[in-house]
Amino acid sequence: MVKKDLKKFETPVFPFTAIVGQEEMKLALQLNVIDPKIGGVMIMGDRGTGKSTTIRAIADLLPEIEVVKDDPFNSHQSDLDLMGNEVKLAIQKNESIETEFIKIPMVDLPLGATEDRVCGTIDIEKALTEGIKAFEPGLLAKANRGLLYVDEVNLLDDHLVDILLDSAASGWNTVEREGISIRHPARFVLVGSGNPEEGELRPQLLDRFGMHAEIRTVKDPILRVQVVEERTSFDQNPATWLANYESQQQELRDKIIAAQKLLPTVEIDYDLRVKISEVCSQLDVDGLRGDIVTNRAAKAHAAYNGRDKVTVEDISKIITLCLRHRLRKDPLETIDSGDKVSKVFKEVFEIEE
Repeated sequence: MVKKDLKKFETPVFPFTAIVGQEEMKLALQLNVIDPKIGGVMIMGDRGTGKSTTIRAIADLLPEIEVVKDDPFNSHQSDLDLMGNEVKLAIQKNESIETEFIKIPMVDLPLGATEDRVCGTIDIEKALTEGIKAFEPGLLAKANRGLLYVDEVNLLDDHLVDILLDSAASGWNTVEREGISIRHPARFVLVGSGNPEEGELRPQLLDRFGMHAEIRTVKDPILRVQVVEERTSFDQNPATWLANYESQQQELRDKIIAAQKLLPTVEIDYDLRVKISEVCSQLDVDGLRGDIVTNRAAKAHAAYNGRDKVTVEDISKIITLCLRHRLRKDPLETIDSGDKVSKVFKEVFEIEE
């Protein structure tokens, strides 16, 4: 009852469908939500371009999920890959499991977070009072089946970024602490944002983000006025303003759910896969992550548009997002990495400008 009452006092979140421009960032976030295996998104852009607002908006847009009640890992009631050990044991013993619906978890990772807080550690209280070794879950457990957002990820300790990327890629978090050895599900969409003026991420860490969106400040004065007006009216009367966008929010929500259901049936022709790998090869991309992520993202884009077959148009929309951050940086290069990807894509797919 208290939870229901608290819902009325939740801070209103700016609606996703009301965000003006920044199409690249919005597309990357939606595709990662449709297929979390894409591997997250890194958003680099100027100050005050709506990075944090957009990420919070996508979390608020998503439908509620069914979880096992009072479970620290937001366990799924039937999918073993999304289930904590206690729930697995309960199922093996044929115990009845209570479930509840919760909003998609959205975890903010502060820059000052320690490794213990992120991964989880030994429960000191239980150790002292009951004399037993128990595990106290961290932020990765809380983020399971949700989103994990790191603002200014380029300022976070490299070993913490490594832990986050490992968990995001494998879907599991392994903790070895003071005689405790535990492995729990940690499947989440990792979203990092940062300002390039404050420094870049190391290339080997950057490569492990599935997509990389670059956003710029809106230059068109009319669009800028629209952004200011919308933000002002939202701040003055959030409830009325949110009600105006409810139908658009629901429409997009339904579209994402439909895409998630369609995704397993989406196919990509062999010759298109060969051409994707040819683009990666010509761009001298290290490793095979670029090929894998581009294939996944193209399938998610096709599902998003209600198709069960990937087209060249799907690939053209996502290939820059998937490859621009994997190119080797040449200080003498004058062409932007995104333009370089686009140019090679058009050559390989024989698209005339």
